[in-house]
Amino acid sequence: MFDLTRHPRLLKLLSWFDRASAIVQRRNAGRSESDRHQSTFYAKIWREAAATLGATITPLGGDVFEICLGEARTRVSQNMTSIDDMATSCVARTKPVIYGLLNQHGISTPRYRVFPIEDMAAGVAFLESIQGDCVVKPASGTGGGIGVTTGVRTRWQFARAAFAAAAHGDEVLIEEQAKGDDYRLLYLDGVLIDAVMRKPPTVTADGRASLLDLIRGANAERASRGAEVAQRLLTFDMDMKNTLAKQGYTLASVPPAGREVKVKTAINENVGDGNISARDLICEAVAAEGARASALAGVRLAGVDVIMSNPRVPLQESGGVILEVNSPPGYYWHYHKRDGVFPVALHVLRSLLHVPQSDEMCCLPSSAN
Repeated sequence: MFDLTRHPRLLKLLSWFDRASAIVQRRNAGRSESDRHQSTFYAKIWREAAATLGATITPLGGDVFEICLGEARTRVSQNMTSIDDMATSCVARTKPVIYGLLNQHGISTPRYRVFPIEDMAAGVAFLESIQGDCVVKPASGTGGGIGVTTGVRTRWQFARAAFAAAAHGDEVLIEEQAKGDDYRLLYLDGVLIDAVMRKPPTVTADGRASLLDLIRGANAERASRGAEVAQRLLTFDMDMKNTLAKQGYTLASVPPAGREVKVKTAINENVGDGNISARDLICEAVAAEGARASALAGVRLAGVDVIMSNPRVPLQESGGVILEVNSPPGYYWHYHKRDGVFPVALHVLRSLLHVPQSDEMCCLPSSAN
């Protein structure tokens, strides 16, 4: 097959085409409506948290709120707070630094390689040394699955994925794709306060519509109903293409009626019903590894992403790995899940306003969803 890694000019042209297509897709899919839903979600949970504590909350514009309780005050903007400083968040988003810190202290991470987009030889060598799929992502500066492509096996896929990732930073990271389920472990000052197993986004075929039409329909529902369904729209990207191809599909395919088709492997665009409470499943060893990871990253409020096949045994035993230490972590996974609500904003606000944590505030009933 034609080796794109040896033709940077053609790759650059293709990357510009990808970006233009993405812009058109975002406009057509109701992306601005999705953004408004996200703003509404965060405004709602901060207002609820303030009301629970008896604090006043004042909108300052642009998703910024000032929250006061007596002499204490703080400002928040969606999931951004002063609980962790900007330098800490930047370190957490520099994946090679985090992987290096974790590896130095014996914490399992995927095998990986970092390379500049101008010279992909090191990345190609790594790809061809792995007997399985790889993940390509920006090496730093992003979160939320931005620029991530899974299921990479060929040089062609690698080159396209690398340039997609390079749109978000000068360096690209390729890593061995871990096997298992995706878990988000949430820590506050080293204490595991919630855990969620996150299932990938899917659509259910009706035997008549193509996958393209099914995904467009799913996005229309997400845009109209907002956080009640999902926090984001499904993005048409290399991750979607690779995920469908591994099941023998393209966007033009019409699967049999009733078949559930996984449309993305990167987890960030799943639906709320795909998030399942897992705090009681996490064994002490895994919880301790996540706490160590958040401490090494220096993050007080940390969303630690773990891939593992069995959360009841240590990572080394199940072959599990820690993928990321997120700062600031998204709150959506903990509010919109099929079996209850964990009030992250309330716990964070207690910390910001120096109000002692209350054990009875750990969980809210599922009706709050």
